[in-house]
Amino acid sequence: MIEEQEAEYRIGIGTDIHALAEDRKLMLCAVYVPYPAGLVGHSDGDVALHALIDALLGASGMGDIGTLFPDTDEKWRNADSKELLFTVKELIEKKWEVVNIDLIIHAEEPRLEPVKGQMKRAIAGLLGIDFNAV
Repeated sequence: MIEEQEAEYRIGIGTDIHALAEDRKLMLCAVYVPYPAGLVGHSDGDVALHALIDALLGASGMGDIGTLFPDTDEKWRNADSKELLFTVKELIEKKWEVVNIDLIIHAEEPRLEPVKGQMKRAIAGLLGIDFNAV
């Protein structure tokens, strides 16, 4: 008789912060947010996806975004953070399943309420999880 193995659950925490600049588009959760400034970064500066990537990598014991996608590597200059997330998703899916995501964005402005649904849909779609799990 084969014994059932108890599922192992892990929780990851990620954080990121970038400065604002007027010559950048504001991308959050792979969604363009209309605003006169965007986040400075080696990639597209999407701090929300970067924090999510760090949380996923941390929970899976695979390091962090800076190790996997160093800002010293020109390959990642202006990279679309969706592509970084896809890469991480493929890595962690070999052993882990993403069950749910809780993401907090600290911003004085712009108001994110008008795009929160889009951001949830984008994350759910990118990770292949239910909208209600985000």
